[in-house]
Amino acid sequence: MDRPLKTSGPSLLNAIIIGVKKCGTRALLEFLKLNPKIKAPGPEVHFFDKNYDLGYDWYRQQMPFTSPGQITLEKSPAYFVGKLVPERVHKMNPRIKLIVVVRNPITRAISDFTQAVTRKRRHIGSTRFEDLATCPTNGTRRASCSKGVSHNWNALKIGIYHRFLRKWLEYFPRKQFLFIDGERLITDPATEIRKAEKFLGLTPTIKSTNFVKDPVKGFPCVKRFDATIHCLGKSKGRTHPKVMPDVIHRLEEFYQPENERFFELIGQRFKWF
Repeated sequence: MDRPLKTSGPSLLNAIIIGVKKCGTRALLEFLKLNPKIKAPGPEVHFFDKNYDLGYDWYRQQMPFTSPGQITLEKSPAYFVGKLVPERVHKMNPRIKLIVVVRNPITRAISDFTQAVTRKRRHIGSTRFEDLATCPTNGTRRASCSKGVSHNWNALKIGIYHRFLRKWLEYFPRKQFLFIDGERLITDPATEIRKAEKFLGLTPTIKSTNFVKDPVKGFPCVKRFDATIHCLGKSKGRTHPKVMPDVIHRLEEFYQPENERFFELIGQRFKWF
């Protein structure tokens, strides 16, 4: 697995959107593909977490062909939390650019839960978000509880972004990361996309006029250069359950110090709550 990638065939990878799940990675990739210099494979490749044993040659074959001046970008949001992924990516290309999309971790958790319910996963059943996110208030103490929050529930654990980022920073300097605000990607997509284009070394071509708002979901759709409109599909912008205010307050208290640790690591702040 340590042998270098060949230089013929489909283009080498220039950058990876490594995460975070339910933060807008699909939207970011679809928006970036408005730029004609960006090419990407169709489905998530999951090479560095699920398909690594298939080897680099297999990975290359998943990549699109590019012409001179174009770059190749892959998206697999599970990479961010994969324990072995940072080292594997580094072995392939220690200079690769890494894009991380983050959002309010509470909204991220609710979105994760909503997706699980939609897919009718057995462990969710008819359970409410509140039941999974919080701990008993009858005096019972559990190791998985902190500030009344079930912090070991995976939907909440992923939102402790700094824990996973630290592993990546063992292999890559901070200058090789771009952090995109998933909240602003919805409200002001053009600004976030311009940041990504510049980070990738491209002349920005995407403007606010390239986006229109879905009148039902309120989510951005892309207006392509041929004037056709493309929205992200019914699985995006799902209606979230209304969570009890006291549970939101508990989660804010829990995430506040975790967010601060994350902001300190990346050298920037996001206004989430």
